Amino acid sequence: MDIKEYIKNKIKNTLNIECEINIEIPKDNKNGDYSSNIALKLAKELKNSPINIANDIKNKIQIDNTIEKIEIANPGFLNFFVNKNYLFDNLNKVLEEQENYGKAKNKINKKINIEYVSANPTGILHLGHARGASYGDSLSRILKFAGYDVTREYYINDAGNQINNLGISIKERYKELCNLSFELPENGYHGKEIIEIATEIYDKYNTNKLDESLEFFKEFGLNKLLDNIKKDLRDFRVEFDVWSSEKNLYKSGNVEKTLKELIEKNYTYKSDDAIFLKTTMFGDEKDRVLIKNDGSYTYLVPDIAYHNNKYQRGFDSIIDILGGDHHGYVARLKASMEMLGNDSSKIDIKLLQMVRLIQDGKEVKMSKRTGNAITIRELMDEVGVDATRYFYIAKSLDSQMDFDMDLAVKKSNENPVYYIQYAHARICSILENAKEKNINYANKYETISSESAYNILKKIYEFEDTLKLSAEKKLPHLIANYVYDLAALFHTYYAKEKILTDDIKYSSERLSLIKAVQIIINNSLKLIGVSSPTKM
Repeated sequence: MDIKEYIKNKIKNTLNIECEINIEIPKDNKNGDYSSNIALKLAKELKNSPINIANDIKNKIQIDNTIEKIEIANPGFLNFFVNKNYLFDNLNKVLEEQENYGKAKNKINKKINIEYVSANPTGILHLGHARGASYGDSLSRILKFAGYDVTREYYINDAGNQINNLGISIKERYKELCNLSFELPENGYHGKEIIEIATEIYDKYNTNKLDESLEFFKEFGLNKLLDNIKKDLRDFRVEFDVWSSEKNLYKSGNVEKTLKELIEKNYTYKSDDAIFLKTTMFGDEKDRVLIKNDGSYTYLVPDIAYHNNKYQRGFDSIIDILGGDHHGYVARLKASMEMLGNDSSKIDIKLLQMVRLIQDGKEVKMSKRTGNAITIRELMDEVGVDATRYFYIAKSLDSQMDFDMDLAVKKSNENPVYYIQYAHARICSILENAKEKNINYANKYETISSESAYNILKKIYEFEDTLKLSAEKKLPHLIANYVYDLAALFHTYYAKEKILTDDIKYSSERLSLIKAVQIIINNSLKLIGVSSPTKM
């Protein structure tokens, strides 16, 4: 049972008016386990003092097995104290359900498409992609755990000018290796990976591919770079259910069909030999070009067809995770969906903000190896997958962040991911020790009474509420911050109380408590793609 909802309903049943009831968790335990300011909110409307209103609500609420007591605090807060036996019952539930604790028992009939990363296959994934990958993958895990039907998708921009320029760049580098004159295109790609691909072609074919059409170099480079992207993502513990191809959108006729529909519905017009989309009709700041005056399509055309295809696949919610520079993209995309008869409110675009890498107190802008942007592979090699993913997820996606590389590699309690993992490993060590001593878990609790133990019990209970809120609000950082707080409570408890003693009853009860902590830490870290080591 969700205690917050339970308390909300208890308060609601005492009122004769409709109003929003907020339930918070107080920072100070003296103010209860849960608190509401509803009496303060209603004072003006009910023309009464908050204290009188709070007392009236309190007197109408019947104390039961869930709520132990209710106290009133100035200037009119209602503070609720949860029955400890209720928390012990939940402790047993954790021990029984283990890795399934918090997992939805019934599927939610809602299909969600989450598109993330979707980097052009013309180079290597960098630190910005790593942030989008961390968020998208963690959100997918959380929503699945919460019972939603989730499809994880990567959109491959494998058509258009950027792929032509990729092919030309590789071919020109290949010509260079053949000791021929070469000229890189103005909008070409100059990365180290382009030279490596050209070298691979040369090592395999020598000069035999000089007369090959551009298509050969495009396909070879595209496949190579896409394979590298997939490997980097797999190693970063990021998977996809669907890899959608822009090229296939054209082949299927979806692009032309979508464009034709927009023209037939009179949502386009011609100006200076270019075709514009009337996006200002739906709130965009200006109309957008669909077809340039040279007859080529802008990137918006296949993007509209691609998102229309998502609607046709029956998704109830469409989440796009894009770079912060796509801010202006939101209005035009939603406008185009409305033109095609789709409900644009189903689209939720998340914009990830800038990441600064900090090392030795200074911003690191360039890779030491390549002289270009820091890659996801370098982050994995230098910092590790666990620390990289945790550091990214611990911050809200819409906030700019400084990634402290020195802190991320520290093997100390200053490093939050180390701090959490050490709590898990320490518990595993105690559990192994208890096993050797044949100490079993308890299911009745008579000796646990300390405030530090009670704080853990309450925090364990909060896991389901935190998971639900994280899924509903699409905020994975709530899980990352929650598990850090749980680890901190365990470390505090461990410093104050001995777990295993000669008293079997005493030991078995505490063994159950820390086993539940270990289960919740493991479940939480899984949801954000971080490992739970048993030894450190």
